[in-house]
Amino acid sequence: MDTQNVILVGAPMDAGKRRQGCRMGPDAYRVAGLEQALTDLGHQVSDIGNVNADPSDIPEHPHLVALPECIGWTSALSRAAQETAPNGLPIFMGGDHALSMGTVAGMATHADRMGRPLFVLWLDAHSDFHTPDSTGSGNLHGTPVAYFTGQPGFDAFPPLAAPIPTDRVGMIGLRSVDPAERARLEQDQAMLADMRSIDEHGIKAPLIAFLDRVRAANGILHVSLDVDFLDPSIAPAVGTTVPGGATEREAHLAMELLHESGLVCSLDLVELNPFLDERGRTAKLMVDLAASLLGRRIFDRPTRSF
Repeated sequence: MDTQNVILVGAPMDAGKRRQGCRMGPDAYRVAGLEQALTDLGHQVSDIGNVNADPSDIPEHPHLVALPECIGWTSALSRAAQETAPNGLPIFMGGDHALSMGTVAGMATHADRMGRPLFVLWLDAHSDFHTPDSTGSGNLHGTPVAYFTGQPGFDAFPPLAAPIPTDRVGMIGLRSVDPAERARLEQDQAMLADMRSIDEHGIKAPLIAFLDRVRAANGILHVSLDVDFLDPSIAPAVGTTVPGGATEREAHLAMELLHESGLVCSLDLVELNPFLDERGRTAKLMVDLAASLLGRRIFDRPTRSF
């Protein structure tokens, strides 16, 4: 297995929604042994600590939750992505999913400087394609895909140096998507694989088809893994549980295929709320999935006891 320089970046963002707890996520990954798991695979791993949100002079919004803080996180994480990506494979330890506004924007700028297109694999129960104008809840963790694909309504946010066309986005695990979001995504030719299609055809077929598109375009791939991609029976530590998610075996297969592709350039681990976990089982599962993406083989997995 080829070894890599892996850079762990803490993103204790807890501003994308009202329910708190995701700010503890980076330390939960550290306690669950993410650095050791990747070091054991032969990778060079450095933990550069936590990013802090930039200050923002944007006023609070009557409907949108923590708008100034989300803007500050977006600019800080975009800069962190651009600074770390030339030196290795950054893993952004979140933090709620609004952090992907910054991480994906930064990785897109990095890819643009390389002269290669960035694709995004969104492993999530939700499409997160609302805009600040369309979100009913006001929670900005439901808007990152709309932001980094250049949809209107984000004038207060940092301008995008390299917006990602929607047809470079692949979503797997969907099972809670508003009709308007789905119609727009289908119109823009995003790759959508909901849990029914996975039940019928398995997780391999849509993932391989998407990876083939990345490879054909000489692209690189950012993976954004939300805890609620997984079924809550195996991953309870998330505030947006939706029954019927991916099984542990389906998730590991996806990670193994991603590793074999050689296309992954960066990873988000998001929406872990340790306050809702059961003896760290969700954090440990997410660490195991990250290890599978970085090359751990099925027969090398440790036995877990809880």
